[in-house]
Amino acid sequence: MALAVLGLSPTPSMAQAREPTVDTTPAKAGPHPLLPGSRLTGEALLRYWGLRIYHARLWTLPSVRADQVADNALVLELEYLRELKGRAIAERSLAEMQRAGPISEQQSQQWLAHMQRLFPDVKNGDRLTGQHLPGQGANFVYNGQPLGRVDDPEFARRFFGIWLAPTTSQPDMRTALLGLSPAQER
Repeated sequence: MALAVLGLSPTPSMAQAREPTVDTTPAKAGPHPLLPGSRLTGEALLRYWGLRIYHARLWTLPSVRADQVADNALVLELEYLRELKGRAIAERSLAEMQRAGPISEQQSQQWLAHMQRLFPDVKNGDRLTGQHLPGQGANFVYNGQPLGRVDDPEFARRFFGIWLAPTTSQPDMRTALLGLSPAQER
């Protein structure tokens, strides 16, 4: 996932040299405007090679348990801490979505086209927010302005799974976002 936001593909030397690290901080925020009644479930700061990439925050409704998150409304916000190209974010996001299992070439191209259309180039301080709409798809907002929607429940499941599914490439980030302790994750 760290490479997803960088738009990089791992090389053997990168993978062996150092894994990304996640710094966690306590969740202390009110409900998200896109999800009334929600609570900040967890947050984490992703670093790669010492570079701060983004600060991620997850909001869910208070009744949602960690094992139910994929089936419920949620809001995931990434506050970027560096410049990244939207096209590269889309390409790496698709690669991360494929971690959950094969995706047909036709479906891959369709999802990639949606993400390339929606995801802007970002700079330090920009916020890209995804809203999971259970059974419908995903809605995206950039710095408070609507970007668009993908009406495909499987796309939404795979997209939010980049951070929240057991197949994530960043299990420490998943644990922090879900508000779990490492012992609860086992």
